[in-house]
Amino acid sequence: MTPCRRVLATANGSPERSATPLPKSLDNTVPHAAGITSGASLVPEKTTEQNLRGAPRLLHRVKQNESILALAVSHSLGLIYAGTGGGEITVWSIETYEIMGTMKYHTGSVLSLCLSDDEKLLFSSGGDAIVNVWDAVGFKLLYSIYSTFDVGDVFCIAYSTSLETAYFGAQNTSVQWYDLKDRDNRPRPTVKNHPSRRSHRFFDSRGAGGSNIVQYAHYSYVYCMQLARGLGGSGEDNETLLTGGGDGDVKLWNIDPQTSRISEKHTLQGGDSGVLSMAIRETFLYCGLTDGEINIWDLDTYQLIRNVKAHGDDVLAMAVWGNNIFSGSATGYTKEWNGRFECQTRWEAHHGLVLASVAITRRDRLLYITGGNDHCVAIWDVSPAEDETSRQSKSQNDQLLSSLGKLVSFRTVSNNPLYLEECRRGATYLKTLFKRFGATSTLLTSEDNRNPVVFARFNGTNSQATKTILFYGHYDVIPAELQSNDEWATDPFELVGVNGYLYGRGVSDNKGPCLAALFAAGELVQEQALQSDIVFLIEGEEESGSRGFANAVRRNKELIGNVDWILLANSYWLDDEVPCLTYGLRGVIHATVEIESEQPDQHSGVDGSRLNREPTIDLVGLLASLTSDDGTILIPGFYDPIRPVTEVESARYSEIAANFRKRDPTIDPEALKNRLMSKWRFPSLTIHRVNVSGPSNATIIPRSASAAISLRIVPDQQLGEVKEALTNYLREQFKRFKSNNKLRISIDHEAEPWLGDPENEAFQTLEKAIIEEWGRDDSPSGNLNPRLPVKPLYIREGGSIPAARFLEKEFGAMAAHLPCGQASDHAHLDNERLRLRNLYKSKAILKRVFTELPWM
Repeated sequence: MTPCRRVLATANGSPERSATPLPKSLDNTVPHAAGITSGASLVPEKTTEQNLRGAPRLLHRVKQNESILALAVSHSLGLIYAGTGGGEITVWSIETYEIMGTMKYHTGSVLSLCLSDDEKLLFSSGGDAIVNVWDAVGFKLLYSIYSTFDVGDVFCIAYSTSLETAYFGAQNTSVQWYDLKDRDNRPRPTVKNHPSRRSHRFFDSRGAGGSNIVQYAHYSYVYCMQLARGLGGSGEDNETLLTGGGDGDVKLWNIDPQTSRISEKHTLQGGDSGVLSMAIRETFLYCGLTDGEINIWDLDTYQLIRNVKAHGDDVLAMAVWGNNIFSGSATGYTKEWNGRFECQTRWEAHHGLVLASVAITRRDRLLYITGGNDHCVAIWDVSPAEDETSRQSKSQNDQLLSSLGKLVSFRTVSNNPLYLEECRRGATYLKTLFKRFGATSTLLTSEDNRNPVVFARFNGTNSQATKTILFYGHYDVIPAELQSNDEWATDPFELVGVNGYLYGRGVSDNKGPCLAALFAAGELVQEQALQSDIVFLIEGEEESGSRGFANAVRRNKELIGNVDWILLANSYWLDDEVPCLTYGLRGVIHATVEIESEQPDQHSGVDGSRLNREPTIDLVGLLASLTSDDGTILIPGFYDPIRPVTEVESARYSEIAANFRKRDPTIDPEALKNRLMSKWRFPSLTIHRVNVSGPSNATIIPRSASAAISLRIVPDQQLGEVKEALTNYLREQFKRFKSNNKLRISIDHEAEPWLGDPENEAFQTLEKAIIEEWGRDDSPSGNLNPRLPVKPLYIREGGSIPAARFLEKEFGAMAAHLPCGQASDHAHLDNERLRLRNLYKSKAILKRVFTELPWM
């Protein structure tokens, strides 16, 4: 075998080709081939094409711990198989981008993946000289195939489903094959012949030979191969094997349909550049070469039609679908070409090398999937430019993601006047979406130039005989800025998909759930299955205390009409595993307590005196009087209205504790129940901050001191009574100080508590829908993952949603609350996210509820 050498430069600087040029993906002398991605490619990518389209839309990135060296996609199962440098094959859903399974049986890098035509078998080859055959559905290892003599790395695989024969191209320049029909007739191999048991790969292996091998198929490594039908008049059903090697040649091999043996048919001599990748479109062969070239061959005439300097470095990946040809290179860039091989677009697909690619169609979309040494699989939507016809043909989930990305891009921060116009644009976009699905929609204005409320109504076909549902949500978000001191991994106002999650500010709270409800109702309209009226109120001030919302609703009560049920979807599960239903929220009273002296700010060394009542000392004493040493709130009668815990309620908490004990048996269930009750169904007091006047140095006696406090109250505590009791108690305590300072108390924000009835029709309909949707096994085989406990947990929450109780009282209707997100969604924090599967399931659940609840 010809020894492998790096490409060297001659004295005059021109490259001198070795007999076996080594691509960057396999050359460990190149830094980023070993997984180092900090630098750019050795050769900068250049292009001279004019009028190129922009980069395609990145749908999602799947992150691994190793480089992605091989890819395969199952169209029927909707799965992406990714072979890694660590010897693993990970399997991801192409719908939700969740990991579905991991296969580990290679001790070296996985260099090639190949699916059988029926997509039942998956073949993998690696740097351990082994070919593994897997159940592509159940992810179980079926067979391992290896040679009794050393072949080195197995770079490529092709499988003939009709002949049940697998062909392999290897580092020792050979092409071998194995007929799976003969597996039971062959003697079982001995353990000592396994490649991992040989103390020396060459000297402890048997000599070359055998009937299922062509030695020196190329004068170099065999890097790539493909099977093609009906070439050169061989008959439509006859297959031809094509192999490409580092010697620059492509060889065509006839296959004996009886024995599966191959015999050389023709050699396409391409020159000195090694053939690293190939793809076939009709009778045209596209070969990716070292140093960035692409050769295009006519397989009918065996003529080289064109040689293109396509990239600035090795072309490691070629993919074809229809008239679309894709090339990926060691520069990290990908190019898309049309049928005339004119470059249509160019973009950086990976920060490093593009090592593998595949093109497929999925739900009327053309997808291009790439893998690189930046440890990522990237899924790109390379469909033609969208027009009205193509938009209508897109699946509802595709449209949902596209719309959510647009909505997240609006910086709808309600507590910052700088984003007032962005909030207006976000509201207008929502109105447009509602109208696109056939709803009547308008913006309800509020006083003081607050953000508008988006109102929409979907009219059902039988609304007179059914009940009307009102869905409440909000489109405003809390601030998020991508700054050096933030921990956002992505732009917070750009929707980014990673490992089955969507990242972006507001994606979980509350833009994602709002669009899930919008699309649920819209789909029912398109299916002519919506029989009841669905009303939407999506406000833009929820994160700022729902300013102006109540007045806007009251002014437009006639427009909104009668309401029978109210639905919310604005919270999260207790963990990341079990769906929940929320039936209770605490209310809140935010207040500012300020104590002010008639004196200006003073110097403590000059004016500090035991006779001087300092405002800060008065404030500290007053705040201390609110609670006892054990945290009990000392306002007289504060706890009197709170209802006792019933047996039914206690059983719900016991169910929650039992769920947590399944994963952690050390949990004390009674302690957990007490902790949850303290946060959910009992009131609390918080001192948020203390401010003082004057400079911040340590010698000043502040003229005034203030504190922001809040009381979280629970059902049966009346908002007005608690406010009055709080202010009266603070004034009585302050009188005891006999201070000359003045006390001021202001109520800054308030929200009533809400308690739903888990036994009513709304909650029971939601529970049934959750059980049916989350109980459905969406995996390809029906049993890939353990099924989740699908009966939802009934929970309460310590936070407040001002609109919940207000809407109940205003319309005389009962509310129910569907949490859509998981506990790890990071709502209000950096890297807010929502699992894609939760988004789709929430839409499906709401669709069922919109169908069934109006008849209850």
